[in-house]
Amino acid sequence: MADNTLLEKVLSLQDKYKSLQDQLSSPDVMSDMKRYVQLNKDYKELQPIIEAGLEYSRMLDEIAAAKDILINEKDEELREMAREEMNSLEPKIPEMEQKIKLLLIPADPDDSKNAMVEIRGGTGGDEAAIFAGDLFRMYSKFAEKRGWKLEISEQTPGTSGGYKQVVFKLSGNDGVYGVMKYESGVHRVQRVPQTETQGRIQTSAASVAVFPEAGEFDIELDPADIRKDLFCSSGPGGQGVNTTYSAVRLTHIPSGIVVQCQEERSQLKNLDRAMEELRTRLYNLEHQKYLDGIAAKRKTMVSTGDRSAKIRTYNYPQGRVTDHRINWSMYNLPAFMDGEIQDCIDNLQVAENAERLKEAGD
Repeated sequence: MADNTLLEKVLSLQDKYKSLQDQLSSPDVMSDMKRYVQLNKDYKELQPIIEAGLEYSRMLDEIAAAKDILINEKDEELREMAREEMNSLEPKIPEMEQKIKLLLIPADPDDSKNAMVEIRGGTGGDEAAIFAGDLFRMYSKFAEKRGWKLEISEQTPGTSGGYKQVVFKLSGNDGVYGVMKYESGVHRVQRVPQTETQGRIQTSAASVAVFPEAGEFDIELDPADIRKDLFCSSGPGGQGVNTTYSAVRLTHIPSGIVVQCQEERSQLKNLDRAMEELRTRLYNLEHQKYLDGIAAKRKTMVSTGDRSAKIRTYNYPQGRVTDHRINWSMYNLPAFMDGEIQDCIDNLQVAENAERLKEAGD
C-alpha cells in the first residue's frame, strides 16, 4: 500500500528544488559567494530526497501498471511477466518508504563539513599518551582508506611515545564530520603497558573531541579581536623550522581561546591553519549548545563538552573492542586499530537513524 502522504511531502519539495537550480545559475547569485555557498548547500541536501521520491513514484507506477495487466489482460505470458514485476517491486516499497522518512528528517546541520579532531592522553600517564598515539594512527589509517586528507595543526609528544595532545584536520568530499562525530568521548584501553615490568594489566584512557570545521562564511572574525604571536617551532622538521619565527599563536581576546600551529615551514601557512582552527573553535561554542541538546536524546552522540563519557573499551588481552553505546563488539582488535572502524560507525549510524525516526514520531 503506497504512503500517499510521504509522496506528497516529497513532491511538494520539487518546486523549491527547481527554484534553487534556477537561482544557482543566476549571475546575481554567482557574484555573491556567501549566498551561493548557502544555496548550493540547500540544493545538495534536497537532491537525494527528490531522487528517492522520483524512484518511489516510478516503482508505484510500475506496480499499478502490472496490476492493471493482471486485471485486464488475457495473455498468460504477459500476466506472468506482470506477476514477476510485482513480486520484485512490492518487497522494496517499505524499505524505500523508510529511506524517504529518514531523508525528510532534517540532517544534523554540520554533517557535510570537514572535521577537526583533538586527542588527549587522559588518566594513565605515559601509557595514556602512548594510547593517544595509537588512536591517532587508527584514525590516520581510516582516513587513508576513505581517501581523506589529514593535516596536523598542533602536537605535544608524550615522554615515552605517543601524544599528550594532538590536533588535526580531516577533509574530504563525503561528509567527514557526519562520519567522525561518533568518535567523541572517552576511549579506554586495557592492556599490559610497555612501561610495566610485572606484566600487570592496566586501564588507561584518552579523550577524543570531534568538531565540525567552520567555513569561511560561518564565522566573521574581527582582526582587532585577535592577538598574533610568532615564535620558533620546537618540534621536528630540521634547522629551518626550528630557527625561524614560523610558528603562530593566535589569541581570541573576547573568548580567551588560544590556538597555535607550527607544523609548516611557512609562517603564512601556519597562520592559515591557525585561523581555520580558531574559526572552528569559535563556531563550536554555538555548536556545543546543539550537541548538548541531542546528546540528552541520543545515546549514539556524546556532547564534546562531556569528556567523562566512556564510549569504547579496547581490551588487548581478549583482542576485543566494545562500543558501550550500542553494545557492539568486535573480536579482531588488531584490524580495528589498523583503521578497520567502518563497521562500528555503520552500526552507530543505524542506531542513530532509529533514534532520529523516534524523535520525529514523538
